[in-house]
Amino acid sequence: MSNHRTVTRRSVLKASAAALAFPYFVPDSALGKGSRAAPGNRIALGMIGVGNMGGAHLNYFLNHSEAQIIAICDVNGEKRESAKSQVDERYTASSSGFAAGCHTYNDFEDLLARDDIDAVCIAVPDHWHAIIAIAACRAGKDVYCEKPLSLTIHEAWEMVRAARRYGTVFQTGSQQRSSDNFRFACELVRNGCIGKLLRINVSIGEPSKEAYLPEEPIPAGFDWQRWLGPAPWQPYSNERSSGNYSGGWRMIRDYSGGMTTDWGAHHFDIAQWGMGRDGSGPIEIHPPSGKARENLRFVYDDGVEMVRGGANGVLFTGTDGKVEVNRGHLQTWPDQLKNQRIGPNDIHLYESPGQQQDWFNCIRTRSRPICDVEIGASSATVCHLGNIAYWLNRSIKWDPKRRTIIDDPNAARWIDRPKRAPWRLYV
Repeated sequence: MSNHRTVTRRSVLKASAAALAFPYFVPDSALGKGSRAAPGNRIALGMIGVGNMGGAHLNYFLNHSEAQIIAICDVNGEKRESAKSQVDERYTASSSGFAAGCHTYNDFEDLLARDDIDAVCIAVPDHWHAIIAIAACRAGKDVYCEKPLSLTIHEAWEMVRAARRYGTVFQTGSQQRSSDNFRFACELVRNGCIGKLLRINVSIGEPSKEAYLPEEPIPAGFDWQRWLGPAPWQPYSNERSSGNYSGGWRMIRDYSGGMTTDWGAHHFDIAQWGMGRDGSGPIEIHPPSGKARENLRFVYDDGVEMVRGGANGVLFTGTDGKVEVNRGHLQTWPDQLKNQRIGPNDIHLYESPGQQQDWFNCIRTRSRPICDVEIGASSATVCHLGNIAYWLNRSIKWDPKRRTIIDDPNAARWIDRPKRAPWRLYV
C-alpha cells in the first residue's frame, strides 16, 4: 500500500476545517432541511465487519439521517451480501433521499481506496483492529473502532500515533462513557463526594486461553485466510471464528484477551475515568494468588487499588462513602448521595449525546470525541497488563510514562506480538 495519501475533496475540506475551526459539514438547520441532511452534507460511511456489533452499528447508521452507508466489507460472503440487501432495501423503502446501490468488498484495502468515503466503522475481531484502523487513518478516513482498541499494548499506542499524524477523528466504542449514570458516578468521585478514593472493585471475566480445535470444512464464501490475517495459522473451525460471547474467538488468545479485555475495556475504562487517569495507568499489577482467582489487583502511584471482582459493574470506595454503577444501575452509600447536585464550579465531565452521535458531531467540528483513541489506548493498556500478569502468574511493574514493563524482559515481550507475514503495522 502506498505511503502517500491521495489528495481528495474530503482531505482538502478536512484540512481547511481544521485550519479555520469551521465545520466541514454544514448543519442541516442552516440549509433549512430540518432533520434531513442535504446530499453534500451527509457523512459517507464504510462498514468493515457486519457481524454481531457490526450488525448493531449497521442498524443504527441505517436509521440516522446524517450518514449514508455506501460500502460494506466482510470476509463472510453471506453476511456481506445480507448487509448489502438490508442497506439497499432500507434506502429504497425510505424517504431519506439516499440511493440504493451499496458496494461490497472482501478486502478492506479496496473499500479504503475509495475517495468518496468519509469515515469507517470497524467491528472485526480484535487481532485486526490495529492494522485496519491505521490503514484507515492513512487513507484519510475518520474512524469508529470497536473496543477493546487493540490486541496488544504496542498496537494501541501505534493507533494513537497514526490518528495524531493524520488528523483522524477516532472514536473508541466504549459506549459506557456516553451514559448519564456512568458520567454522574465518576463526577461524584472526581468531586470528592465519597471522600478520598481508596479502592475500586471492577466486575470482569476471565482472560483468553490457547485453543486446540479440530479442523472443519470452510463454509462456501468464507475467506478463512483473510479472517486469520496477522494471527498464527490454524485450521478452520466454527467455534474459532464464532463471535459468540460465551466462547469463540473472544476467548482465544491469538485473537483477543478474553473477558479481561472485552468487559475490561468497558469497566476499567470507567474506573480510569473516575480516577482521572486517562493517558496514564497503574504502576504495579499483581495476579490472583492460590484459589482466589478473582483478586487480580492493580496499584496506582497514589495508593489507590483496583481489584477484579466484588462489584456490580464498578464500585468506587472512599473514606466517606461509596458509589456503584453499571448499566441501568446506580447505588450510593449513603443513599442520599445519589441525589447530589454537581455544582457549576465543580468538575463536569464530557457529556456525550451518544457514542455514534458524538463521533458525527466531532467529525463536523474536527474535535476529539468522548472516547478518543488515546483514552481507548489507556484503557486497553490496563486490560493487557492484567492479562500479562495473569498469564505469567507473577507481579509486574509498569511505567505509565514510558509505557514499559520494568526489570522483566520476558514479561515485556508481551507488550507486542509477532504477526504472520505479510501483515505488519505501518503508520
